[in-house]
Amino acid sequence: MADLNNKVAIVTGGAKGIGQAITKELANNGVKVVINYNSSKGSAEKLITDLKAEGREVYAVQADVSDIEQSRKLVEEAVNHFGRVDILVNNAGITRDSTFKKLSEENWKKVIDVNLNSVYNTTSAALPHLLESDAGRIINISSIIGQAGGFGQTNYSAAKAGMIGYTKSLALELAKSGVTVNAICPGFIDTEMVQEIPENIRESIVAKIPSRRFGQPEEIARGVVFLCKDGEYITGQQLNINGGLYM
Repeated sequence: MADLNNKVAIVTGGAKGIGQAITKELANNGVKVVINYNSSKGSAEKLITDLKAEGREVYAVQADVSDIEQSRKLVEEAVNHFGRVDILVNNAGITRDSTFKKLSEENWKKVIDVNLNSVYNTTSAALPHLLESDAGRIINISSIIGQAGGFGQTNYSAAKAGMIGYTKSLALELAKSGVTVNAICPGFIDTEMVQEIPENIRESIVAKIPSRRFGQPEEIARGVVFLCKDGEYITGQQLNINGGLYM
């Protein structure tokens, strides 16, 4: 079991939704968290205020992680502020759903850039620091859509499936170093994105989930902490947190 006290984590897209829950759970376990956001400045500032009031050590950095130079700046600021990086959680993601016939080149590239290319950008910048850690962890937040596909989501599915293949290959390369690399594949999680789905469609989705409910962001966050704290012999794996929807 790794002692997470005073470890330093970067959480991309860490100000809202699943990312916010991950930030809180890590901070509550003694981790110093760098909250990355792109456009959610208000949410990041509120989260910082709330967590600092609870005595947590957190710091926010604005960066578009689909851009490699901004990703390098993010890691540089994290190291300048906290002195190290032990954990990288690649959580940033967007959707631009449409059937393939209507999918524009712009929305294909944007989803691939934010969801997949960002993982290269942040990891390449953070890896030298992770290799210096005694408990280096890379956790990529993929999706059930990357495993099973999703109607109108060829771009998102391709990106999330790419994260899984990336995870396995990088895990092989880093296994001897002690840095673990894993993916978490959430099912349908009760975030703003899911809440925007019309009620009748939400009901039909829940009916297909063996657990008969949506997951909670905190359940994904606890999976992240498990891999950070108890995952020293777990690498190259997919942790499926989906209520039994995909087995």
